[in-house]
Formats: sequence, C-alpha cells, structure tokens
Amino acid sequence: MRILFVSVGKAHEAYVRTGIEDFSKRIQKYFPADWLMIAPPKNAASLSEKDLKKAEAVSIENALQKDDFFILLDEKGKLFSSVQLAQFIQQRANESCKRIVFVIGGAFGTDESIYKKANLVWSLSPLVFPHMLVRLILAEQVYRACTIIKNEKYHHL
Repeated sequence: MRILFVSVGKAHEAYVRTGIEDFSKRIQKYFPADWLMIAPPKNAASLSEKDLKKAEAVSIENALQKDDFFILLDEKGKLFSSVQLAQFIQQRANESCKRIVFVIGGAFGTDESIYKKANLVWSLSPLVFPHMLVRLILAEQVYRACTIIKNEKYHHL
C-alpha cells in the first residue's frame, strides 16, 4: 500500500519543512509515501471563494485514481484516537488497498464535490490549524500509527 499526502497551498514553510520531511522519511520504513503540493490557481486573488474552491477541486480530482481510498481532512470530520487511526490504516492494508490519499483542502475549505468523493472525512481536531501545521501533524500522526501497527515504542500505550 502507498500513501499520498495532497495539500492545496504554498510549499512547506521552513519552520515546518524539516519536521514534515523527517516524519515523511520515517513513514517510508512502513509504506511508500509522497507529497503532492497543489498550487493555488494563478488567478486566485480575482476568484470568488466558490470559484476558487471549484478550481482547487479540479486539481484534487486530477490527483486521485479510481481505486484510491480518499480521506479528506476537515475539522467537521470523524475523530480518531491515534490507536484508532492505526487500526484504520491496518484495515486498509489488510483489504489490499493500493493507495490511501490524505487531502488537505485550500484556505477556504473544499468544494462540496470533493466531500462527496471522499471515502472518509477525518478531523485531526475540532480546532482549526494553519495548513502548514496540519501537514506536520498529519505526517506525525501517520508515522505514529505505523509504529502502533508494528508495536514499536514511539507511542506510549
């Protein structure tokens, strides 16, 4: 199984880049993992919020493949503990899922069409975080889940 992290927005800022790269490298021990950064449309400033979300939705849809298990991150989504996330990822692996895709939408959220395509809408927290921090937290939590699956010492049960 592969993992793809998709994020709409600017490239990683220096203050989180090292952490994201570190956790992404650690995840590679368990699953091949990659990041796809979707740049905002060039005319984003001139678009309405609705039109911007629609444009971003097209880019997100282009990143998805037919058999992907698509997880959209949103503060209104389902909450998981770290152990539950590990169980969830293990279940996808047991089902021979080819690729799990975690998507972080744009600054104004995500178009309704993307919500409808998602296999799961997941919330890291009911709090709202800056996109850069969401990327870091997501990478760390997926790494933590991997260590839980392998019964390694990173997560203290």
